[in-house]
Amino acid sequence: MTIHEKAGWQDEVQERELVLTRVVNAPRDLLFSLWSNPEHLPQWFGPNGFAIETREINIVVGGRWCFDMVAPDGTRYDNRMVFTRIESPSLIEAEHGRDVDNDPGRFLLRVTFLQQPDGRTVVTLRQLHPSKEQRNAVLGFNAVELGYQTLDKMAAYGRGLQG
Repeated sequence: MTIHEKAGWQDEVQERELVLTRVVNAPRDLLFSLWSNPEHLPQWFGPNGFAIETREINIVVGGRWCFDMVAPDGTRYDNRMVFTRIESPSLIEAEHGRDVDNDPGRFLLRVTFLQQPDGRTVVTLRQLHPSKEQRNAVLGFNAVELGYQTLDKMAAYGRGLQG
């Protein structure tokens, strides 16, 4: 049973979803590894100016990543991702929320990687929130801009690995 079924969410998916997409000039296998390799993910994840401090990371189905995102002003935001589905090299899915059990604000995070004929990869990040109110609250603190900053940092980190 998914977190959506457990929560009995009633709102339409479109009203609860946030979707970000980037076309990255890098092969799918590399970009997938940036999300699936515990040595890489904390190096680039998060918006500009934020640091990541990892407490635990195990990127396997059922594993989790517990970390703080530390803002430039020193504010700490605790996070937990529990990985629910991994299909190499095309998909990673996790429940993402605060680092507490049964966080009512947790959402489904789905990242897909679609290789293009020209060697570039379409990376799509989807967040499915438990309600349209939560989605709207997330939009209110610039989640779209911050999410694109995160995807841009991923692309830059990948370019650095390609040489």
